[in-house]
Amino acid sequence: MTTLEELLKIPRFSDLTLLTLPTEANTIVESIEISETPDVANFIPKKIFLLTTAMVYKDKQKDLIALIDSLKEQEAAGIGIKVGRFIEAIDPEVIAYANKIKFPIVKIPSTQPLGALLHQLLNYLWNTKTEQLSYALDIQKRFSDLLIHDVSIARFIADFGKMINTPVILLSPYRKVIAHSKHFTQTSKPAEYYVEQLAAKYDCWIEDNHASFIINDLNQMPLQIAGFSVTFNSYFPHYLLILNPEQVPYPMSEFAVEQACLVLSFMLYKNQKIQESLELLKSDFLTQLIESQQTPHQTKRDWLDLGANYGFKKSTQYQVVYAACYQTSTTATKIKYQQEESDIAFQWLQETLPLRVKNISIFKVKNTNHLAILVQSRVDNLEAVLREVSVELSEKLPITLTFSLGNLYETIEQIASSFIEAKTAYEEMLTLTELKLTHRYLPKGMKSLFEKMSLEDIHYFCETTLKELAYPIEDSFIELRKTLQCYLSFQCEISKTAKEMFLHRNTIKYRIDHCAKLLGKNIQDPTNSLNLRLALELSDRSNQ
Repeated sequence: MTTLEELLKIPRFSDLTLLTLPTEANTIVESIEISETPDVANFIPKKIFLLTTAMVYKDKQKDLIALIDSLKEQEAAGIGIKVGRFIEAIDPEVIAYANKIKFPIVKIPSTQPLGALLHQLLNYLWNTKTEQLSYALDIQKRFSDLLIHDVSIARFIADFGKMINTPVILLSPYRKVIAHSKHFTQTSKPAEYYVEQLAAKYDCWIEDNHASFIINDLNQMPLQIAGFSVTFNSYFPHYLLILNPEQVPYPMSEFAVEQACLVLSFMLYKNQKIQESLELLKSDFLTQLIESQQTPHQTKRDWLDLGANYGFKKSTQYQVVYAACYQTSTTATKIKYQQEESDIAFQWLQETLPLRVKNISIFKVKNTNHLAILVQSRVDNLEAVLREVSVELSEKLPITLTFSLGNLYETIEQIASSFIEAKTAYEEMLTLTELKLTHRYLPKGMKSLFEKMSLEDIHYFCETTLKELAYPIEDSFIELRKTLQCYLSFQCEISKTAKEMFLHRNTIKYRIDHCAKLLGKNIQDPTNSLNLRLALELSDRSNQ
């Protein structure tokens, strides 16, 4: 990349004079154009250095300000104005305005033909680009050799840093250092020191595909960092950071860095696919375990031995945690986003949870974007740890992890029970109006089986089972219902029912006989007794 400042320092262009401040001449020049039209900014690409005689502005130089504004908006590298032909001198107000908006103005003497100057400048730029391209192709060849030898990402980054002779860092989507060049082994601060500074100073730095940043080095002096996206996914790229990019030896070009990013994308993609094939085996094993343990007459298997390769440990405590990413209205329909989000969450949990909870194994739940965490030890503060892990991830990426916990069990054969409870807790969490990061499964009675039934179905069941006693209005039926309810709660024992209701045994016996006649069924029959108790309970609830 050639800057305007570098062009002006070349001896053959020594008669060109920078009229604005020297600090504004660091703009990148990619090409040269000649034009006399006021609307030229609409027809040129970015990073153009414009040559002009300004003949249109001969008697109205202040109109040059509008031209400068349009060129600045188009990200032009600057403007060179030939003096002595139509304009004898450039108005100081125009120069002052250009300084104000940091746009370079160069004075071209009348002795310099613009056509010849155009060719000289372009020849220099084209020769520079040829050298840069040649260098980039040479680097590409070296990259190809590394790929053929199947080197690791750490080795690739180390070699790349050596090629360009400056520190290089590769970051994960959540800003964790994956690899760095060997430059950091010679300093007192690790690569993480610079990443932390960058994250603290630039909140949204990860949103740029290619950006430049300034932080402080070890001596508290300004340090420039160039950042490049390494993309093999659609939504969560990795990042390549190059420290002191201005010190990269010529003719290092942005194209060479892009080649490095392309190679890294391929390596990361390959590693991901290999890891996915391994995780698929784990997912299949978990599915097989759960299905087998749910079978009524299951064949006894040594799950501990079968699951040794998947992180299963001998323990007296087994608990499953069901993990999922919370979906907003924006992401709920983005299938690809949800898949990548789940992959990031899986990597995050793999790296952070084992440091806080021992003996865990994390599985991808088959045919979903959810995760299952098998905890094989008792952790008293498990929910607090899970919330902490979720908050830390949400501070780095727009991902909110939620966790649903099954109950603790003592044997490995009960893992399926904990899994089902955890999944049930997750389904309950989806119905909550307020977002919770953790939700624990609570044991349920028979009434919970009817929670998803409509009120009409419940009324029908109660009325066909209890008839006039389902929703009584008359006092006599209300008393009969109370007696029946108390009688059933004491396992059909007349004495205990009479004592509870402060009534004579004969009164209770008479009322129960009357209930049996009214309902047309034997109340002592176990099936009838169960249906009656359930109908009494449900009619109470639906009446509330």
